[in-house]
Amino acid sequence: MSALSMSPDAVAGSVAHVRARVRRRRRIVVGVALIAVLLAAVVALSVGDYPLAPADLWRTLWGGGERLQNYVVFQVRMPRLAMAVLVGACLGVAGALLQSLLGNPLASPDLLGISGGAGVAAVFMLLVVGVTGPALAFAAFVGGLAVAAFLLLAGHRRADGGFRLIMAGVGIAFLCSSITGYLMVRAKLQLAQDALVWLTGSLSATPWWNVLTVLVVGVVALPAIVACARWLPIVQMGEATAASLGVRSGTVRLTAVIVAVLLVAVTCAFTGPISFISLCAPAIARPLLGHGAVGIGTSALVGAVLLTGADLVAQFAIPGHSVPVGVITGALGAVFLLWLLATSKGRHL
Repeated sequence: MSALSMSPDAVAGSVAHVRARVRRRRRIVVGVALIAVLLAAVVALSVGDYPLAPADLWRTLWGGGERLQNYVVFQVRMPRLAMAVLVGACLGVAGALLQSLLGNPLASPDLLGISGGAGVAAVFMLLVVGVTGPALAFAAFVGGLAVAAFLLLAGHRRADGGFRLIMAGVGIAFLCSSITGYLMVRAKLQLAQDALVWLTGSLSATPWWNVLTVLVVGVVALPAIVACARWLPIVQMGEATAASLGVRSGTVRLTAVIVAVLLVAVTCAFTGPISFISLCAPAIARPLLGHGAVGIGTSALVGAVLLTGADLVAQFAIPGHSVPVGVITGALGAVFLLWLLATSKGRHL
């Protein structure tokens, strides 16, 4: 029976059934993701050079642990875990915003050069100016925003704007890589080694103030993220449709870009340009939801799961030796990108 021949009550009942099914699937996906994050957190806080039994970990978390246990949990492992969750969530949100805005699964800060622009600015401040901390974060934001502004101009008012943005972003990413390489060659050996670890992406030796800074930025950006999650689906329907519904497409696009750059820049400043989380998280979240939604919140949870899991692999995959988490996410992203290209079957990317 077609929708035209159905009664209004039958149509309303069908719509209500679909909405209930969508909400139920979303709750299942969110619940599984939260359980995965919780399990990863338990492993991250328990395993290491100083292992903790579940009973000892539980007692320590509630303030009953010994002095050494408190130090290991609250000063060494907990900040690293919190940073992995926050950074993964921020990158997942940034990737979801950019992919939804451009309608392209390859639209991530890594491939668009936004991470590269933030990285160049941060490396310049680190190696040439010799500053760290908040100034480094601000420089990373300016660098990422400059690249984003150039990309918006490159794809402005073109029918193939999304494709042009991807191509321009790949070119900018290579240019940023060349500039970074030049700065590394000209730097002193010790500074170059420190910058190399940072460029790879690392969560080691994370202080609490870094975690709090990323958290504050995320909270400040939350209203804009919620607004983008509400209005982006309408913008995706076309500028004429959005205008007829009273939605300003230009404002929504600008807000989405600024929020994405802000999240990428602040995470890049403290952990380095951790690659491919922003590419993989939204691409995994959308099929899980199964109804074509933007999935910003789900992408945040998937990003947190991916990065906490990758950090566990980075720490414990090789006995007695840990590697920067960016090595693991880079390998994961490369495999995922090849799979995405192999299964596209000629679809537009």
